[in-house]
Amino acid sequence: MTCTEAYKEHIEYTFHAFCKIVIRNAGLTALRTRSRKYKREISLNYLTDEKHYPFSTTDEYFKAPELCSEYLILICGDTLVLSDERLAAALSRLPMREREMVYLSFFKRIPQHEIARRYGCCRSTAGYHIRKAIGQLYEEMEGMKHEE
Repeated sequence: MTCTEAYKEHIEYTFHAFCKIVIRNAGLTALRTRSRKYKREISLNYLTDEKHYPFSTTDEYFKAPELCSEYLILICGDTLVLSDERLAAALSRLPMREREMVYLSFFKRIPQHEIARRYGCCRSTAGYHIRKAIGQLYEEMEGMKHEE
C-alpha cells in the first residue's frame, strides 16, 4: 500500500480536526465545571455578617497551660514539681515501686538495666513494670479527664 501525498494531507487535516474538537470539548467541560462551582459558592462576607462566625478558631490542644499551681510529690528522696493536677494525682496512686521505676526511667533517664539491677530483677521485668505503670497513668488520667 503506497501513501500518496493527498492521503498524507488528508490524515493530517483529519488529525487537526480531531485535536480541535478535543480542545473545544475540554474547554466546554471546564466552563461547565466552573459555572457549577460558581453557583454553589457562598460569599464569606455573607456568612460572617449573617451568623457572626469568627474567621478563625483556636483548638484547646494549642492553648498555653495555665500556670495556676504547682503540685509537689516526693519520689526516691527527690521532690518532683508538677504543673498538671491529674498527673500528680495519678502518680500518687501508683504503687511505690512502680512510681519509683517510672521516675527513674522518665525523669532521671536511667536505663532499664540499671533500674532492674537496683530493684533486683531482670531488665524485661523492669520494662514490664514501667509499661504497666504508664498504662495505669494513662487510664487514670483519661478517667479524670472525662469526669471534668
